[in-house]
Amino acid sequence: MADRERGTVKWFNNARGYGFITMEDDSITDVFVHYRNISGEGYRSLTEGQPVEFDLLKGDKGFQAENVTGV
Repeated sequence: MADRERGTVKWFNNARGYGFITMEDDSITDVFVHYRNISGEGYRSLTEGQPVEFDLLKGDKGFQAENVTGV
């Protein structure tokens, strides 16, 4: 299993259900995150400045975070 990435929530819009994460090493400043990719039960959301861990995927539209969890 690959190592999980670490980063900080840049911003997250609860109404739209998505936002962006900046990686801990600043190598990628805009990693897209959708609420469906946040691990947990019930209402899933993130807070600006929140530290997170995630799996990084490269898609057609750029980098995306999956299996996002708070640290």
